[in-house]
Amino acid sequence: MGVLLQFVGDWGHALAAVLFAALGIFLLRRREEAVELRMLAGALLLTSCWALYVSFGGVSKPLSGLGESIRNAAWLLAMFVMLRRGPAGRSGSMGAVAAVYAATAGLILLQTFTDLTWRQLPVDSDIHHALVTGSLFLRMMTAISCLLLVHQLYTAWPLRERGRVALLFGALAAMWTYDLNLYLLCYLVPHRVDELYALRGLLMALLAPVIAIGMRRDMAGRLQLSRALAVQSLSIFAIALYVILVAAAALLIELIAGPYARLVEIGAVFFTAVTALVLLPSPQMRALWKVQVAKHFFQHRYDYRTEWMRFGETIGRPGEDSAPLGQRVAKAVADITDSPAAILLLRDERGGLSFETHWNWSGDLPDAATLPPDLVARLEESAWIIDLGKADQAHRLPDWLRQDRRAWALAPLIHYGRLIGAILLARPPVDRRLDWEDFDMLRAAGRQAATYISEAQGQQALDDAQRFDEFNRRFAFIIHDVKNLVSQLSLLARNAERHADNPEFRADMVLTLRESVGKMNDMLARLSQHNKARPEEPRPMALRDLLDQVARTRARLHPVHVSGAAPMAVADPVRVEQIVTHLMQNAIDASLPDSPVELRLSADDRQAIVEIVDRGRGMSAEFIRRDLFKPFSSSKAGGFGLGAFEARSLAEAMGGRIEVESQPGAGSRFTLRLPLAPRLDRQEKAA
Repeated sequence: MGVLLQFVGDWGHALAAVLFAALGIFLLRRREEAVELRMLAGALLLTSCWALYVSFGGVSKPLSGLGESIRNAAWLLAMFVMLRRGPAGRSGSMGAVAAVYAATAGLILLQTFTDLTWRQLPVDSDIHHALVTGSLFLRMMTAISCLLLVHQLYTAWPLRERGRVALLFGALAAMWTYDLNLYLLCYLVPHRVDELYALRGLLMALLAPVIAIGMRRDMAGRLQLSRALAVQSLSIFAIALYVILVAAAALLIELIAGPYARLVEIGAVFFTAVTALVLLPSPQMRALWKVQVAKHFFQHRYDYRTEWMRFGETIGRPGEDSAPLGQRVAKAVADITDSPAAILLLRDERGGLSFETHWNWSGDLPDAATLPPDLVARLEESAWIIDLGKADQAHRLPDWLRQDRRAWALAPLIHYGRLIGAILLARPPVDRRLDWEDFDMLRAAGRQAATYISEAQGQQALDDAQRFDEFNRRFAFIIHDVKNLVSQLSLLARNAERHADNPEFRADMVLTLRESVGKMNDMLARLSQHNKARPEEPRPMALRDLLDQVARTRARLHPVHVSGAAPMAVADPVRVEQIVTHLMQNAIDASLPDSPVELRLSADDRQAIVEIVDRGRGMSAEFIRRDLFKPFSSSKAGGFGLGAFEARSLAEAMGGRIEVESQPGAGSRFTLRLPLAPRLDRQEKAA
């Protein structure tokens, strides 16, 4: 235990020395000639020297008491200069403060003389013991005088300027309060104060950041303390103070309780530990701590930079596992005011607001959460944030909103002057009234949230329009395929008048009708909303077999000749069949009844080539360049102008392309080029 106390005492004072030295050097490096800053820097550096000496030598060394007296005198002198040159000195009424200063200075001088005297005497002499006891009394009186002086200086300071010195005076008051209790216990129970001596270094180390915070205005532009760091620092300070108070209480209990001291100490420590473990983690205690820190240590309630970054991160959180946008918006706004829950209401078809979603809101309320159109109109016109705690605003609200004790505030979501929704916030753990800063923050957050929601609604509308466009595009292609089937069936009906008695024709007619019904069913499936219209992935396929099959479907209707050969191509058979069918039907429509359509198959080093050749009326170069592949542009009467457009789209989707050669009156040549399959695949297929 002694080794641990020695370690804590030495390193605690060493840490305090480093922190006070850093503060003092920081002030000295500033190129300002203000006497107050120079005196504060001197007091900080002398405090650092005292803490460093105690760290190396311990409290029993001869100069430790003298160093403490010098430290106290330096702080008193710094406060005196601040008083004389500050607003308190210009207001007069310095008599009482001067009297306390004089008494304190006398006590410090007498204490210094006593310390230097008793250290020169033998330890076992009565005079030595009396001087040590007198030195303790003088230290207690000095601490009391310093506390009185701090109180006098703080009360003499103008009320509007106290915020600048509150933390500095508070830190000094904590330092001298600790000294007073330390020397009081040293007099009462001298054998049990080693712990308090060891912890004094940690206390001084914790006071250094507090003093830095107190001088933050003097260090503006050079040092900025975040709220998170302030809360954590003060939390550490509170924990250290708690430990010190528990140690002091244990010493007092041992002094007063006598033989039952150990039992009372264990019970007191157990009770305080359990109380701390129960109360400190609670949301109410954390919220109260944050509110008090923001109220007493910062000019504004909100850290706008931190709040805005958290707001954007909550709403814009990516990933499929994240909550829907409505819940993220409700949470982002609720986090600003530490509200534990929120409800999002959005504009409905009737002009009112209806429940959309909620975040952490329990119970059956969301099903009935609606706002009537008249209230929505007032909110849209005024853009006011409704404080549900005010009677003059609550009587205009629906019953479900007035009767719910959790409801705290209603923030409208305004986008370009139009109300698109509202967010109902639950009462925070520490209940408070809304102020101007809450209104400004919620108004700005509401407008930003409205932008996100409007953008999401616009994106949803665009997605719906794209789905309709996709449906219309597929429907247009289906209609074009239906037109081709109608042309095929019309030709079949005309030929049936002449060849109905031919058994072979009847067999071909049944086959053609069966294929037409199958294609119609395929068209309906492609038109279905559940069909994603995703064709098969391109794969090696034989083009000659497919061309022969397509030619057979038209053989009885119009002459079609297939010639040539080509290696395996990488393509989707369904899409290739659609392309060839479209182009071949266009060629049949452009040709005379006895003019055959040729399907020629060939290949070069990299591509398989399918040519659809007719000797029909042909097309001009201008039509090919401007209108051929343009949707809904056709040279045929009653045509839809989608065949060539769809054929080119399908070919490009497989990595191929379509080329056109045509002359008016001489016919046309459509060339489909598809990539060849790798040589290894062709060899395996052949094997």
